Amino acid sequence: MKQITIHTDGACEGNPGPGAWAAILQYGKHEREIKGCALAATNNRMELQAAIEALRALKEPCAVQLYTDSEYLRQGMMLWVPAWKSRGWKAKHNKPIKNGDLWKDLDQVASKHKIIWHWLRGHAGHRLNERCDKIATKEIRDLRSCHKRQDFVDALADFKEQHAKRSQAQPAAPVPNTAPEMSFE
Repeated sequence: MKQITIHTDGACEGNPGPGAWAAILQYGKHEREIKGCALAATNNRMELQAAIEALRALKEPCAVQLYTDSEYLRQGMMLWVPAWKSRGWKAKHNKPIKNGDLWKDLDQVASKHKIIWHWLRGHAGHRLNERCDKIATKEIRDLRSCHKRQDFVDALADFKEQHAKRSQAQPAAPVPNTAPEMSFE
């Protein structure tokens, strides 16, 4: 089984607001950056999306050391997901899970790999975590430079409407894969 190291980060300008995610995947001497963005998101959604896309980029089952500065992501995968699954993907008191669509997607893609989840304090000088943060922050700047203000206003209104629907209904279908697959040959 290939030994892969992944660093991830998500960022949001406002919460919710324009968001982006980044990941750095390493295998031996090989390294690859992947990134993406959304006109409207939350920081937690971008943290989850970074992990989802990084794991999706792997073409085969791998032993993964995944580093994140998000306790939400780490604790979710280590503690909360097993409990939610045992309750049929429901939170306590039979309520929908916040970001349930992404948690289900992450659980599915993570199940293909053997993952050890590591937490790093954000903005504490961890070189690859800082690099992911810079990549994600640049993605937001680039997103802002090619859209009008009204695009963000409309996207935020749609996001809030979808969030309200998700809070009342079952989790939505998983987000489609937008990251390129990754092969470490």
